[in-house]
Amino acid sequence: MLAVARAVLGRNVLAVTARSESLPLRELEEAKRLAEEIGVEHRIIETGEMQSADYTSNPADRCYYCKSELYSRLQAVAKEKNFSHIVNGINLDDLRDHRPGIAAAKEAGVRSPLSEAGLNKENVRALSKEYQLSTWGKPAMACLSSRVPYGQPITAEKLAMIEQAEDFLFSLGFAQLRVRHHGEIARIELPREDLAGFFSGDLAARVETRFREIGFQYTTLDITGYRTGSLNEALAFKK
Repeated sequence: MLAVARAVLGRNVLAVTARSESLPLRELEEAKRLAEEIGVEHRIIETGEMQSADYTSNPADRCYYCKSELYSRLQAVAKEKNFSHIVNGINLDDLRDHRPGIAAAKEAGVRSPLSEAGLNKENVRALSKEYQLSTWGKPAMACLSSRVPYGQPITAEKLAMIEQAEDFLFSLGFAQLRVRHHGEIARIELPREDLAGFFSGDLAARVETRFREIGFQYTTLDITGYRTGSLNEALAFKK
């Protein structure tokens, strides 16, 4: 979407990334690289969702409070730059998932060009490849808070543990993964095709050792494998 905006609007585009404890440093650095690659001005702002009990108590609509904070900050930036629109990257597939932040976007008057154009994730990847963007094959990513089960408080310490654990797995060559924080237990989700390889050589032992250093007493591997929004499964079960 950013690449298309740059192509259509020229320099009249501003990319904004919100930095907080819930954003992995690796994602912030990639956002910087992508903005430079596309050739757009990039601003990094600070958001304060971690100062809100509505957010840190981690209710099922946690994302609503996060996005409400984000969009209020973006509205200030838009006013400063005299921009008439704020847009996000929501696509059709996102509309089928549990996404309370979408309500916050509607309340703030934020537009979602990708979903409005009828594009899903597969379409976006294909177009990104056509635009020769380095991120066209990038695995789906969500904020670190999405790794903490609903109802369990979000803390900066938990988010730092999750980030360190995932960074270590990425360093081992895994490309698609999640580390879910269940108190003293880390639950690793990997694609099913990667599950067998996890126990090859001393890999599992290295992971267990590193995760203990990070602060997890126990490390588990989810035999169901990786899937986006797995913690939302608990919401469906409660219904």
